[in-house]
Amino acid sequence: MTDFARAAIVIRGRGSVSTLGTAAGAPPPAASPFATRALGAQQVPVGGLPAAEEHQLQTLRRQHPAYRQLDRTVLLGLLAARAARAQAGWLSADEASGEAPAPQLTVSIGSSRGATARFEDFHSSYLAEGNVPAAASPLTTLGNVASWVAFDAGSQGATLSHSSTCSSAFQALGNAVAWLRAGMAQRFLAGGTEAPLTDFTLAQMQALGIYSHFAAEQWPCRPGAGGPNTFVLGEGAAVFALERLTPEALQAERAQHPTAPFLLLEGVGFGFEAIPSKTGLSPDGQHFQRAMREALQQARRQPSEVDALVLHSPGTAAGDAAERRAVQAVFGQQLPACTSNKWLVGHTLGASAALSLNYACELLLGATPAALPFASWLNEHPVRQPLRRIMVNAAGFGGNAASAIVALA
Repeated sequence: MTDFARAAIVIRGRGSVSTLGTAAGAPPPAASPFATRALGAQQVPVGGLPAAEEHQLQTLRRQHPAYRQLDRTVLLGLLAARAARAQAGWLSADEASGEAPAPQLTVSIGSSRGATARFEDFHSSYLAEGNVPAAASPLTTLGNVASWVAFDAGSQGATLSHSSTCSSAFQALGNAVAWLRAGMAQRFLAGGTEAPLTDFTLAQMQALGIYSHFAAEQWPCRPGAGGPNTFVLGEGAAVFALERLTPEALQAERAQHPTAPFLLLEGVGFGFEAIPSKTGLSPDGQHFQRAMREALQQARRQPSEVDALVLHSPGTAAGDAAERRAVQAVFGQQLPACTSNKWLVGHTLGASAALSLNYACELLLGATPAALPFASWLNEHPVRQPLRRIMVNAAGFGGNAASAIVALA
């Protein structure tokens, strides 16, 4: 019997879309990528798509009659999944112009809120007219996200959807790793997607008292800055093409392609803290500590083997401080390099962990982030190349946290 537990989980392809666009490895923009959105009498910063990616999204919507009714969250997932499949070479016969179809895929997608805009539209129509169309329920269930990604990929394998607030994407990736190591699947499309830039969702974030008061052009999301809250809502998606390889098969591939980089997903750990507040967390981030230690245990690594951390760090004073204390508890006072991508993309809720993991992959492949253009303790621990292994953190309302470790083989 094959020892699947010894298998390497290889990232064959990646796709992402966010306020930074879709280009892989692009340098950080010189000016803030955030835009301004009217929310009643207020003007608030948001992380929306650039014009080129917005055009891609609308073009995709018109490609298939059924896609015209899909929520923006689903369409973002389709864009990212297509890019991941293309990079991996997992295209259907039609897409590949006659090539043989790829083996059956399993799909696992996380989203905190799912079909946000469609749900709100249907509810508004119901309040105004007293009825809703028959499609309202199937178009707003959480499973609607993964099932359309599978449909677009031409897959007939299992489709799994996950919702665990802002660590949803890592719930999806953790499930994928478990299935692959158990021998229940050979190839996975896994990641997260979220399109929460609606008036109602923005109003919810405002009601929490965490939204940034900085203008869009002032780099409004400021991870690690301390002081006032600087949360900014964004939209986006990132999906990964994962494949299980035996150690022998991986070694053979590396010998055949000695200069090609191989990205490995070494482990995904989870933590939970049962505290009364479902929007808060303990001062020393107990759930972060459990998730990071479990990820290290899965990967069979010591803290000293981690070269950098991509922090969850959403720019909230309490959350950023708790994560910093948790990192110090696990890694000691001599911390590895620490960074975050939320100052560039905002907090994309259920997609945030996947976008952070994609950012970690870019760093492993040689990208060097610019220093944050504002005072932040993250600038005290700059990223320096070369990097071999990165841990990525995520956490969400409800007391849950997750950590993933990605490395160069």
